[in-house]
Amino acid sequence: MSDAQAPQSPWQTAGIVRIEKRTPRVTSFFFQPSRPFAYRAGQHVDVRLTAPDGYQARRSYSIASAPETDGVIELAIEKLDDGEVSPFFHDVAAVGDEVELRGPLGGHFIWPHDDSGPLLLVGGGSGVVPLMSMVRHRAKRNSMVPVALVFSARVWDELIFRDELIALDDRKDGFDLVLTLTREAARRPADYSRRVDVPMMVQSMARLPGPPDIAFVCGSNAFVSAAAQALIDAGVAADIIRTERYGV
Repeated sequence: MSDAQAPQSPWQTAGIVRIEKRTPRVTSFFFQPSRPFAYRAGQHVDVRLTAPDGYQARRSYSIASAPETDGVIELAIEKLDDGEVSPFFHDVAAVGDEVELRGPLGGHFIWPHDDSGPLLLVGGGSGVVPLMSMVRHRAKRNSMVPVALVFSARVWDELIFRDELIALDDRKDGFDLVLTLTREAARRPADYSRRVDVPMMVQSMARLPGPPDIAFVCGSNAFVSAAAQALIDAGVAADIIRTERYGV
């Protein structure tokens, strides 16, 4: 994630008001910033921790909550054993603690016009987080813009926001959820048990009433490269694909 906008966004304190376990390795932390915080679905923040000796560690996290959520922002943080920031949240942080954050950051990986669509969203693992913000934003606005989300995880229990996404899918209001598990058999009849590929992209786009206006792809470098190429091979123009990459 780029820090290009960071100098224009000052640091502020934000208190943890709620903590919610999502998967064995992902926990959501809900923050109340000390100053008004307006953002768009798909944006992210920088979080900074300062040790007693003055050492600072910084990490970027996508916002999972919808912009309509009353001032509280949700960050879904995956525990990385060799990380500098995530172990603090998972092993130390408690409701009432304060951290520093700045944002919102990022102007590329956002839904540019709320009424534009159809949208195709493709997420791998924690890459679903900014896409979840878009899905929730759509739901909060009672939007009828057609959206298909392809969400890949290794196993059923690692599908972040799984129950909420399935409930939104059950509404049958133009949001279609496609789940694919790479290390387990599919649990739902229309889902998959393999890595993303061209036929999966073709079949997922067929759930939309027309070609996607924009496609958003988020996940690890390897996942984004594979998913974006699958989209191109499925006939999606490269210039409508927006990507966000995490880690290696």
